[in-house]
Amino acid sequence: MKHNHGFLKGALVGALAVLLITALTSCGIAQFAIGKLNRKSEESISEKYSSDDKMILINGLIESYYTGDVDEEDLKEGIYKGYIEALGDPYSVYYDEEETKTLMESTSGEYSGVGAVLSQERETGIITVVQVYDGSPAEKAGIRANDLIYKVNDEEVTGIELSKVVSNIRGEEGTTVDITVLRGEDMEEISVAATRQVIEVATVEYEMKQNHTGYIRVTEFDSVTYEQYKEALESLEKQGVERLVVDLRSNPGGNLDTVVDILDLMLPEGTVVSMKDKQGKETVFDSDEENQFEKPVAVLVNGYSASASEIFAGAMQDYKLGTIVGTQTYGKGVVQKLFDLKDGTCLKLTIAEYYTPSGRSINGEGVTPDVVVEYEPDEQDPEYDNQLQKAIEVVSQNQKEQLSFY
Repeated sequence: MKHNHGFLKGALVGALAVLLITALTSCGIAQFAIGKLNRKSEESISEKYSSDDKMILINGLIESYYTGDVDEEDLKEGIYKGYIEALGDPYSVYYDEEETKTLMESTSGEYSGVGAVLSQERETGIITVVQVYDGSPAEKAGIRANDLIYKVNDEEVTGIELSKVVSNIRGEEGTTVDITVLRGEDMEEISVAATRQVIEVATVEYEMKQNHTGYIRVTEFDSVTYEQYKEALESLEKQGVERLVVDLRSNPGGNLDTVVDILDLMLPEGTVVSMKDKQGKETVFDSDEENQFEKPVAVLVNGYSASASEIFAGAMQDYKLGTIVGTQTYGKGVVQKLFDLKDGTCLKLTIAEYYTPSGRSINGEGVTPDVVVEYEPDEQDPEYDNQLQKAIEVVSQNQKEQLSFY
């Protein structure tokens, strides 16, 4: 089902403003209602609880005057979520039981869902599809990269915390989720139904391209990614690879340990990444001398390359072992840790800032490519990838320069 709505061009950006207006209006109504309390009840409640017991006071007011249905569990979960959200850190999140389960599945590399990678813009809350897995329910339903997620099961999701949206999209295998996306400059509204299935994430794709140029694409750094990357690298070396392009475009990151282990296959002995915590304590992650990839490398990145992807790109750039090609990366240079709250829920907190081997912090800045190339789609040939072609040119040129030097 397709509709064209010109007004939808500003819908997603405007959604947060609407939410804010609604919240302000609600506050005004609440103030009016409290002003109408009879004096005896108001004084009684105020005397019973001190100012330190505001939540008890609020709960008492809800019990006495609120006319809607109240779910005590939802109220408790809302307190926890709001408490962490008040930190103002987009990466620190409280996960309820269902969200915790989804989170654990996502980092394991296997889950029941539709097979799409999503990213959320920090300022607007807009959610974008950055990747659709081949053969996935999302691809079969017609969802494409760069679609904006507008609704899930008829509920608007702009501004909703990304993990919550992902949790709603995932679900029991064989069940259906309705997703509405906005596509293109005219914000065409497209509604599809995707049947969930178990997604065994192939986080690494590879092939040998022309002139013995190896190509490895890493879509995210999950617990399964190290073995997949190692297998790809070994296979390409057996095929006689002479140069390598590592594609991290639209890779949102993942496990710190995974990217460190992968970089240990690429770097000489030395620092891979370091991080400093709240107390200024430094933790250093090193590579050993056992493995090193000594052929020319280009690393492809874009604005959706974040976190672990930036650790990879930053390390290759600092060691001058890889030429970074593409556009400025996302700029997530902080580390989160999951804390088990022992009741099926968990808390993700930002605990440190990380630094590249040369001591650079890229938080809020990102990694600047050595060769800047904007992606330009080719209407005549949709398969043509100008960024990838540039990376192949760069890595081929690097090999010529290296050969002439020796």
